[in-house]
Amino acid sequence: MRSTTIVRLARFTGLRLVALILTVVVGIYLTILIANMGGYVDEILRNDITERTIQQVAAMSANHPMSLEARQTLTQQLIAQEEKRLGLNTPFAIRSGRFLVNALQLKLGTALHMVADSGSRSVKLIILERLPATLLLMGSSELLLFFFSVFIALVLSRKYGSIWDKIVVALSPTSSAPPWFYGIFFILIFAAVLKILPFGGMVEAPPPSNPFEYGLSVLKHLILPGGALFISTLFISIYNWRTFFLIYSSEDYVDMAKAKGLTARDIERRYILRPTLPTIITNFALLVIVLWTGATITETVFLWPGLGRTLFRAIGAYDTPVIVGSTIIYAYLLAITVFILDFVYALVDPRVKVGGGN
Repeated sequence: MRSTTIVRLARFTGLRLVALILTVVVGIYLTILIANMGGYVDEILRNDITERTIQQVAAMSANHPMSLEARQTLTQQLIAQEEKRLGLNTPFAIRSGRFLVNALQLKLGTALHMVADSGSRSVKLIILERLPATLLLMGSSELLLFFFSVFIALVLSRKYGSIWDKIVVALSPTSSAPPWFYGIFFILIFAAVLKILPFGGMVEAPPPSNPFEYGLSVLKHLILPGGALFISTLFISIYNWRTFFLIYSSEDYVDMAKAKGLTARDIERRYILRPTLPTIITNFALLVIVLWTGATITETVFLWPGLGRTLFRAIGAYDTPVIVGSTIIYAYLLAITVFILDFVYALVDPRVKVGGGN
């Protein structure tokens, strides 16, 4: 019996790993194709190189006159040199395959246009520099939103039909507006009119030398973008969790527990929270992964130096290595999380068996 369980577990683990690896490979390669527009970005880059080189040679010719033939020869040499540097002298099909292999090994390479604060073009360094700012913004707002909405939803599920329950239901459509929409209003109200909070950025310029004052400055700049992310999905999040808890609280076994005289707290803990624990864990795990992606438009609106704003700039500059670098990290985190969640479900819910079986 034990050997059968081990074999079933090993088979499930192997098949699951193979499926996730294939999913990651396909997802990353599709990202490479999309980021390069199927190779069309190569033409955009070539045209940009040609235009910049012609202007460069014209400026050189103005200072040091040269013949038309010499100018054309120099232009072609500089264009060929730049195309070789960017790898445009290799067919896109071959480059995309190499890009995929390197990405799977987390060899993110160098950016085409973007640079890190230190001046390096290393994609890994660019991402690592922007990561703390994104984790601070997304972590403070999204984690607070998750725990606050679950707690309030649980309270409202006990008071179905109350005035507070009706207010949340009525305000849930306000979450249809994106965070950056609220962010613009917050800037107008608290920065432009009331002038009590900064317009954007992460810290004052120049930044305070005192660590305590530096932390206060970061906190002050965090209020508006964090508040925009928080308020934009607050009511719909509470409404979703409240409805979810209400569904489980109306089950027959809950009525049976009430008939047996169990206290409301025991019923809530054993018969409502316990069955919903896998869903809560799943949402929390996926939320932690989302923290790494950043809020692209919101960070751009508030000039927040995070991964979201970096990705926005990379897309505008057709900087494929930076785009793929951000995607590969997210893909790996998602695959690992999905793999671990299968085993977590079996721990928190006795009805779930890893690998199936009776």
